[in-house]
Amino acid sequence: MERVIYLDHAATSWPKPPTVGEAMMQALDVAGANPGRGSHRMAVQASRILFSTRKALSTLFGVSNANDISLGSNTTEALNLAIQGWLREGDHVIATMAEHNSVRRPLEYMRRSRNVTVDYVKVDAMGAVDLLQLEKMFRPNTRMVVCTHSSNLLGSILPVGEISQMCRKRQIPLLVDAAQSAGVMPVDVKRIGIDMLAFPGHKGLLGPQGTGGLYIAPELDVQPLLHGGTGSQSEAIEQPNVRPDRYEAGTPNTVGMAGLAAGVKHVMELTPERIYQHEWELTQFMMEGLASVPGIQMLGPEVGHPRTGLLSFTVEGHDSAQLAFKLDRQYNIAVRSGFHCTPLAHESAGTTRSGAVRASVGYNTVQSDVNTLIEAVHEITRFT
Repeated sequence: MERVIYLDHAATSWPKPPTVGEAMMQALDVAGANPGRGSHRMAVQASRILFSTRKALSTLFGVSNANDISLGSNTTEALNLAIQGWLREGDHVIATMAEHNSVRRPLEYMRRSRNVTVDYVKVDAMGAVDLLQLEKMFRPNTRMVVCTHSSNLLGSILPVGEISQMCRKRQIPLLVDAAQSAGVMPVDVKRIGIDMLAFPGHKGLLGPQGTGGLYIAPELDVQPLLHGGTGSQSEAIEQPNVRPDRYEAGTPNTVGMAGLAAGVKHVMELTPERIYQHEWELTQFMMEGLASVPGIQMLGPEVGHPRTGLLSFTVEGHDSAQLAFKLDRQYNIAVRSGFHCTPLAHESAGTTRSGAVRASVGYNTVQSDVNTLIEAVHEITRFT
């Protein structure tokens, strides 16, 4: 197989650090028992894997008590736990037009099923949030603000610290979707003022797919999404109140969490600050190289401005899906095309009809990879 130039890190990071696979194989070989469901040595070792994963995540995110991190399968599950577990009949929620469907669809479900009212704050074509509009949206029954940390289409970094201050004044919890920021930029829940943080394990944290989690501030009583066996308080009819058991019913993905712990440790060795700088520089290089493509429209913040390591673009006269297909089949470059599960952000960018091609770099992307993409786009658009 030819070497793949992988520029789809915003969807999932690849390849993983070698330590991730090694940790997973070791867990499968020596700790393949059910954590918390026995006192024998293998079960205890499996429990230790989950504990070490939680500890690594709490260090990375500035969480005081590791038990406030609920481990799960992905960001979507975490967001559903936060949204469905916190909102009540007749509540009001504020979100933004940069949100992924992992936020929007649960909110719209709550609108239908619990009569929850949802307002979406405008985001401009650069991905900037209208903070004045947000300030005016608060109501007496506003119970939550939901905000993505970085747009998966525009690459813009939203001002979660300023949004948190608005929430703090009113004692309203802030839920942050860190799908595009966890691991690739500093995220400290205390410093920023985040009450709930949903994160994936398989993107910037460099872990395997099927891993993720939710940080829940200790003062928040979020109702469980799943009910069932936890290995604790088995005599009780109700779900236990103790964390993290309250939110982790059923047999966990211990092997995957071993890989996630290894991925997080690799991120901490590199540091999110260095990863962000590396990805930002590559994205700037990509934007400068693509700027001379006739008819190109690059979405999100302009050159020189803060953004995460992704760039979405359209080229006039070229179908985005076809362009991505040619990059894959003719040049072995993996990118994403379409609507990226974020129709409101496409509405803000004016690309609801065309969709866009998204190229996203990672911690292991090199400049020559980006240069090959630049040359390929120039060649495709020049001769077709």
